Amino acid sequence: MPRTEIIKQERMHIRLDAQSKQKLEKAASYSHKKLSEFVLSQSLAAAETIISENEQMTLSQSDWDLFLDALENPPKKSAKLTEALTLHKKSVVR
Repeated sequence: MPRTEIIKQERMHIRLDAQSKQKLEKAASYSHKKLSEFVLSQSLAAAETIISENEQMTLSQSDWDLFLDALENPPKKSAKLTEALTLHKKSVVR
């Protein structure tokens, strides 16, 4: 099976103090990685965690049951909801 080569075209520059760089180099050495590989892998792992925390929601069983019930038996539109939808249509441009 042929290996797909990823072409790295983007570059990122960061400035840091000597103590921070030494700490990163030490951690990279313990991980048996080059400094840039270590920084990239750790940054991407942190990015995945942060994205996941902000884009996913986990519900308890009782909250899940309430959510499904609301989907299956939606409440009737109230005057306030109708007013909010009207305001939304006027203010949102697509």
